[in-house]
Amino acid sequence: MREQEIRLEKLTRREFRTALAADHYQVAILPTGSIEQHLEHLALEQDIVSSTYVAEQVAERLYPNVIVAVPIAIGIAEHHMGFAGTLSARPGSWLAVLFDAVESLVRHGVRKVLIINGHGGNVAVIRSALPQWQLYFRNAHVEQPEFGDEVAGFSHGDYNRRVQEAAQAPVDLRSCSYWDLIPRDFANEVLETGSMPGHAQEFETSVTMHAFPENLRPEAMVYNTSPNSAKATGEKGRVLIERGIEGGIALVQEMLAGP
Repeated sequence: MREQEIRLEKLTRREFRTALAADHYQVAILPTGSIEQHLEHLALEQDIVSSTYVAEQVAERLYPNVIVAVPIAIGIAEHHMGFAGTLSARPGSWLAVLFDAVESLVRHGVRKVLIINGHGGNVAVIRSALPQWQLYFRNAHVEQPEFGDEVAGFSHGDYNRRVQEAAQAPVDLRSCSYWDLIPRDFANEVLETGSMPGHAQEFETSVTMHAFPENLRPEAMVYNTSPNSAKATGEKGRVLIERGIEGGIALVQEMLAGP
């Protein structure tokens, strides 16, 4: 184990238990992404390594307050299945695994969880499920208030407000894609095309050049029909992903400051 371990699966049960008892790892970041084609020049793991990179950088800079849970690499990618190498999950099964991972963390006492996504195909599915998940964790993982006979006159809104008021240790569950952490006006200043995230275009290719250059096949870029990836540079990737990390730090600090 490295001196400042921020990956959950690298810890032993004793190490994790001791860290929780010391009030460490108050926030867990759960990266999601996809294994899918990224044109001719980027590795299939582009989406999951991008969200994981941001998650790890945030966790390292906020150590020991943050732990990175095991990334969920396979995403909802049926629209890429025409290209060999893509792996796709059905929305229902994918959401079930993601929910169970979040609830596992909550049951162990990590009551602040941030899902950082790296794949566009996951966005709408997470967005639709998240409000119901937030209600579930608010209602199921707090001590239920005593209502007495007055409950007969309550609406569901009254009930949810009463539960929220009674919560002593609420669950704070949030979700964003890593590119959401980068201000759009800032990205427009950096990117010639203004497209973010795009798909294996200037933005993603620039991030790869900076963060994981071993995943780039520059000689294959000539086979792409779009010229946008050729506008990528490692310096663009550096300033963009660093701004995303700063945004992630600010979001997690907001979560840490909450109840």
